[in-house]
Amino acid sequence: MVRKLGYQVDAVASGEEALQALQQQDYDLVLMDIQMPGMDGYQTTRAIRALHSPVRNREIPIIALTANAFPEDREACLAAGMNDFIAKPIQQQKLKPLLTQWLARSAQPNLER
Repeated sequence: MVRKLGYQVDAVASGEEALQALQQQDYDLVLMDIQMPGMDGYQTTRAIRALHSPVRNREIPIIALTANAFPEDREACLAAGMNDFIAKPIQQQKLKPLLTQWLARSAQPNLER
């Protein structure tokens, strides 16, 4: 679906693989599945955001992907350090504006850095 929207995509199978990819290459955004083998999405996000994280960009926008759509699930994602949240099943008409919003934000220079 993300490719159909015109974006380049790399996919990984686990939180550990996500951390490795983020150490080796610059990305504009992460779509973070909450339920992954090994490190789940919460653990992976905390590792990305950690002060001494080895990733190239600790401030990368992270959007949670989860089947759990309750307000407390959204709050747990934000508390872990994710920037936004989309519930499964993911619909293109909801995903497209979310990607547009966060990719536009990540492209703007941050004068506070």
